[in-house]
Amino acid sequence: MSHNDGAAYSSAAYNSTIGIQAETVHDSTIYFVHPDASPQEKYRVGVQLLEDGVPSRAREMITDVIAHGHDSAEVRFHWVLAMLSARTYHDLSAEEVQRLHHVSGLVRDYAENEWKEALRVTFDLLAVLSATNGETGPVLKQLHDLPPRQHNAILRHLDLMLTGGLKDDLWAETLERAGAERFGNDRVRRVWAYFEPTPIGARAVPPRPSSAEAAAAQAALPVRVVLFVVGSVVLGALALIADPGRAIVALLVALGAGSTAARCGLQWWGRDPRPGLAVEARVPHPRDPTPAEGGFTNHVRNKFDHYFSVRTPYGFTPEEWLAHTTEVRGDLAAEIADLYRESRIPVDRVTWLIRYLAEDARNRHNDGTLFDRHRQHRTPARTKALTVVALAVLAAAALHIFGTALSGAAQPRPLWAFLALLGTAWSGQAAAFLWLDVQREKYRVAWETQEYQEQLTARQIAHERWKAHLEMTRPSELEMETWLTCDRTSFVDEALRHHRLSWRDLITHTILVAPAAPYKRGRVRGGPWRYSRYVIRLFLFTRDGIREISSEFTFSDATRKNEHRSNYRYDALSSVQVTENTDVGYDLELVLTNGPARKIRVKDADAHQLAPDENAQEISEISLSAAGFTHTFRLLEGIAADGKGWIERHSPDILASFQTAG
Repeated sequence: MSHNDGAAYSSAAYNSTIGIQAETVHDSTIYFVHPDASPQEKYRVGVQLLEDGVPSRAREMITDVIAHGHDSAEVRFHWVLAMLSARTYHDLSAEEVQRLHHVSGLVRDYAENEWKEALRVTFDLLAVLSATNGETGPVLKQLHDLPPRQHNAILRHLDLMLTGGLKDDLWAETLERAGAERFGNDRVRRVWAYFEPTPIGARAVPPRPSSAEAAAAQAALPVRVVLFVVGSVVLGALALIADPGRAIVALLVALGAGSTAARCGLQWWGRDPRPGLAVEARVPHPRDPTPAEGGFTNHVRNKFDHYFSVRTPYGFTPEEWLAHTTEVRGDLAAEIADLYRESRIPVDRVTWLIRYLAEDARNRHNDGTLFDRHRQHRTPARTKALTVVALAVLAAAALHIFGTALSGAAQPRPLWAFLALLGTAWSGQAAAFLWLDVQREKYRVAWETQEYQEQLTARQIAHERWKAHLEMTRPSELEMETWLTCDRTSFVDEALRHHRLSWRDLITHTILVAPAAPYKRGRVRGGPWRYSRYVIRLFLFTRDGIREISSEFTFSDATRKNEHRSNYRYDALSSVQVTENTDVGYDLELVLTNGPARKIRVKDADAHQLAPDENAQEISEISLSAAGFTHTFRLLEGIAADGKGWIERHSPDILASFQTAG
């Protein structure tokens, strides 16, 4: 099969970043180096960068370490690997070649240890590459005799350097190691966590402050209480004067009934049986018009619909549960949208809370409190009955006291009794309502404060639990880089077998790893972007021409699809261009003489995702280098300029003098 797939990845997505589903930057300090850090600390970070697939920064870091006097066979070994990683001899500048020659002459001066031996073997391998029909047996034995750490590091970082017969001799071992590590460390179940955004902190609806009406009631209450007390004292005094015995009994009954009515009435009327959420006046009602498509509120509602449909109680189908919880779901969505809207965050950062609330709703349904979260505040029937009876007894006692005050009285005592009763009834009713309003508001504030603290605590626990799960599950940079390297190795092997090529048939090769929309992407602070979906594009350079193979693959399980193959001569590649746009990204454009321009999106824009202490140009270069762009562009650019004459120039003779005398 041979065809040109130049239009396969040329679409509107290359003029925008609409293919991005989610992106996150992990706030890691693995690459952070304090300006006053010791050379040893800088060296540690440099080695970490090299292992994690960022050789460009590793070169800078380890070079700086050596310049400050931290030098040994181990340091020089990692410096050489950083210099050669993801590069061929054609990528080395004259200055870099000269520095490598200088280091090869220093090997004999280091103390004998495993690092000196690894450094010696590295230069011997480079020397063998330049020899025509050179004997590879001795150097391969030296390589195999190295400890696994040094042996594996050389094979990995000199991947593009090792070609021809030497690569053939090592390829079976490389494939075996890639097969063993490709799905290691539970890759399939852990990759998702790398692209999961950092969850935003827990929030809950705070209690509403006391209302103005409650403050007014508090201010008016003392006046009504004073009037009630005065009226009650006058009426009681008149009754005592008229008939002390009957008056005392009636007063005691009134006092007992009044205290009972106050106590029970406070439990009944002094508490709102369904205290409203404080957000009810400032969040969209679930039956309001649907928010704009693509807006934060709409995304929140969609997430609630999704998680309610997958977290259903026993006996409910997803459709039944969604219909059963329409009001609850709408209220929760309105609450979350209002709590987090001003933060300008993607909904993925609050998904953990939506998922927790969906689980909480299911659990509350199971214990019977889904639609009555305040059942514990309902007034018992006994309390209501006591309140009604106490009020009736109080009214009867008050009338009895009034009757006693009137009995046998002479003018103008009946008039005073009537006025005292009227004043007591009016002020007592007003004082009672004002007092209940004040108590109801105090209770509401206390209840909402308690609910806020309980909700916030529960959500904070859920937040910490989710963060801990992410941190435990999320792969390290080394694991992500190892898996990607294994995927590339497997892809190269399949391409070689398909075209029936061996490494002896290749002049060189290069791999370009680009994002495949739609995707999720993530990175650690200071590191390259990594994607949930890739396009791997392999260029195999033989004496007959160029073979290009590309395929989309999902990183979590390494499944591939949409494979395309193209074959063309060296002189068919007329030009290579790069388009850079800080708001869009990097595009590599291949122009062939016999077809349309081939536009390849190498990297999307990332300036908006940079931390304050990150340099946009540096991060861009790191991501491009990790994608294989730098090496690929240099190769294709040379071929576009020289055509088939490029083959004659592509010679490793510059490495001939690297063999050490050790």
